[in-house]
Amino acid sequence: MTEQPLELKKLADIAADLELSAGMRIKAVELLGKVGTRDALLVLLELAARDELAPEERDIALRQARGIIRARRG
Repeated sequence: MTEQPLELKKLADIAADLELSAGMRIKAVELLGKVGTRDALLVLLELAARDELAPEERDIALRQARGIIRARRG
């Protein structure tokens, strides 16, 4: 992963921390989607590729990534 702003790194760390509740991880993923930058998109795609996350969490990361792509297209 490329160098990211500190807030993206913090959100990525929260989203991937299996010791936290699924609700907290999902909230971090949703916040990454709201950031809407290319770096946030890359973080979301990396999260979606992590096998250790629950399938539902990976799906949410993909939906958020898709939302960024659609917003940048329009």
